[in-house]
Amino acid sequence: MSKKIKKFRCATLDFNQAKIVEVESAYVRALPGFSIVGIANQSIQESRDRIKSALTTIGFKFPPQKITISLSPSDLKKEGSHFDLGIALLIYLQKDACKFEDYFIFGELGLDGSVKETSLILPIILSLAAQHKNIKVIVPHSIQDKILQIPSVQVFGVNNIEEALAFLQSEQKEFNSTSNLQFSNEIFIKDKRYFYEKKFELDFKEVKNQNRLKKMLIVAAAGMHNILLEGSPGCGKSMSIKRLRYILPPMSIEEILETNAYNSISGNSENLNATRPFRAPHHTSSKPSIFGGGSLRAVAGECALAHNGILFFDEFPHFSKTVLESMREPLEDNQVLISRVNSKIKYDTKFLFAAAQNPCPCGNLLSTTKECRCNESEITRYKNRISEPILDRIDIYFQMDEGYNDDKEVSSAEMFESVLNAFVRQKQRGQQELNANLSEAQIEEFCVLDAQAAHTLNLATQRYGLSYRSVAKVRKLSRTIADIENADIIQSQHILEALSYRRR
Repeated sequence: MSKKIKKFRCATLDFNQAKIVEVESAYVRALPGFSIVGIANQSIQESRDRIKSALTTIGFKFPPQKITISLSPSDLKKEGSHFDLGIALLIYLQKDACKFEDYFIFGELGLDGSVKETSLILPIILSLAAQHKNIKVIVPHSIQDKILQIPSVQVFGVNNIEEALAFLQSEQKEFNSTSNLQFSNEIFIKDKRYFYEKKFELDFKEVKNQNRLKKMLIVAAAGMHNILLEGSPGCGKSMSIKRLRYILPPMSIEEILETNAYNSISGNSENLNATRPFRAPHHTSSKPSIFGGGSLRAVAGECALAHNGILFFDEFPHFSKTVLESMREPLEDNQVLISRVNSKIKYDTKFLFAAAQNPCPCGNLLSTTKECRCNESEITRYKNRISEPILDRIDIYFQMDEGYNDDKEVSSAEMFESVLNAFVRQKQRGQQELNANLSEAQIEEFCVLDAQAAHTLNLATQRYGLSYRSVAKVRKLSRTIADIENADIIQSQHILEALSYRRR
């Protein structure tokens, strides 16, 4: 019979989301031993030796009883050496009166009792903060400053197990409050904060003679609409899309935490920031590297890492057929399901999909100065690599030119002001999602057309044989154009501009 059961909270990563793990301990009358139950992986099982050594350094003597550590829920796989510190504290304080079940405790133990950080602690706490408010965590002191950036988290950092014991046994437990987020700017819309950075590391002012393109990119950014650029080599396709991330709309704190948790999982442990992610896989990338996978445990792919940002496919037709056709689900449903024998993972893929391609294999079909070397069958075969269902999921098709103009070059700062204005209008209408991600019911609610606009759309539907998906995309795109022009109702000119972005 157990004399006393004590517990604390920790967490483990289930693909990209932190799941709370309740850790319990008990001394049982039996032959002396130390066991950990609850589908714990090798790194957790090995913690028994680290814990024994660490506790010995502070004079703890193991009792002549069996120590049982239980990790629940028992059907959830747990991994990571960050369970060490909490388990050691449970064992040491088994007969102590202090309670600490309201705290999350993370840290790997050294053999000398020191507390070390691990690569999983930051993404776990970021994910927990996105799911729960006002959590209290005990972490290694070396990671305390990074955790202090996360809102709604109270932190206490420890260098060794003795400091952790002293803190738990003290009557007054003072956690360090998280600091305010240090982003360049923030705006309040309907009592909710949104953050953005005005740091244009790559500026559109460097893109010359493409003001018509910049106007289109403002529309794409404001509503997070998918785009396909076609043009001759060197006309600025990739250059423009690489600058697009810096004019994307502001992010909510939930999006920031979610995005930075993904970055932490991939090994990027920089400070929190409100710049949306940008992923540009090479055209030779495999299907698992794009969508995620793994034989035993599913891991994140480029689609997951681009969530809330941009996924850019340069040399679009040169991606493998399996990758291109598999893009249908993330582009339409904004999610990907990875099924494996040992796991089934579903994750969100709300990103702006951007693609760039040449007009033909040699790239000179649209050039005014160079001659195209391709025959008609080569051009047809090249374009047919991208199927119609994939093209139907792209909102904006834009054909770039090489022409020179004397117009004033538009900067990223000017473009971002238009995007910000459209973003505010969308949120003030009560939209939870930006225009490109509106559902059918939300399209009817927010994409209201005047009589002339409705007539124009009906004529276009009949003339071009638009599918239901295409009609919905035209309405969403015209809603974004109207937002940029500060119009409450979609008008005929907005429909016509949206139609001009369709692929012919």
